[in-house]
Amino acid sequence: MKKLLSFGMFLILFSGVFIACKKDKGDPPVLPPKESMTIDFSNFVTSGKSAGAKGTENSNYEFAATVANIWNLIVTTTLIVPVASFKLATDQTPAYLSKNNWQWSYNVTAAGSTYKARLTGEIAGTVVNWKMYVSKDGTGSFSEFIWFEGTSKVDGTGGQWILNQSAASPTALLQIDWTKSGNSLGAIKYTYVKNSDNFKTSFIEYGLTSSTLNAYYTIHYYNGAKFSDVNVEWNTSTHNGRVKCLDYLGTSDWYCWDANKINTVCN
Repeated sequence: MKKLLSFGMFLILFSGVFIACKKDKGDPPVLPPKESMTIDFSNFVTSGKSAGAKGTENSNYEFAATVANIWNLIVTTTLIVPVASFKLATDQTPAYLSKNNWQWSYNVTAAGSTYKARLTGEIAGTVVNWKMYVSKDGTGSFSEFIWFEGTSKVDGTGGQWILNQSAASPTALLQIDWTKSGNSLGAIKYTYVKNSDNFKTSFIEYGLTSSTLNAYYTIHYYNGAKFSDVNVEWNTSTHNGRVKCLDYLGTSDWYCWDANKINTVCN
């Protein structure tokens, strides 16, 4: 009888330890939103041609689109793999690694190739430290390297990413700062940080507002001769908008376009 009681107590104690250990895992960190890595360029998708001469019927829109697409090309070409890798992470189930440390592992198909992605998230007080490791087998193969890393607030209200250029050139190329307001992304800013380029310190910030022109870009970029500042505002439903750039337009006034992208007088 005593043996049975002792064995029963052992099971109870063992179960308590097991449950305690299980509880020690806690919950995995919440992934930043997909939008934390991508600015919305959908209103400025063009045929790829440069802005027309000033005064042509759609020159105001075309100029805004040309400057915006400098940044769009960086993301859709050089950084297409890490951006696609991060977006897919939200569909995966993380695995527990160690205290406060979790991992998402999966394959990613991007730019016609398949890659192995491994995202780790470690809770450290009020922030989460993130690292995305990517490797590729077969043609153009490369060993696992950190394609991007960053931090986010535990409450999910903001954070920062640093994206490296490639496996062949694993140097910082783009810094992304983002904030979240309620269920929506508040603002996102790309800053070009590669040391060897004149484009360094160029940036574009995107956000949404409650104004009639409810979306904006604030842009600072190297135009081949000097740094220029551009402001763009538009309506995400009707697609009319306006642009301001002293260097290109010659004045500090707003220049507008209508829902058909045709130049119009600003109200």
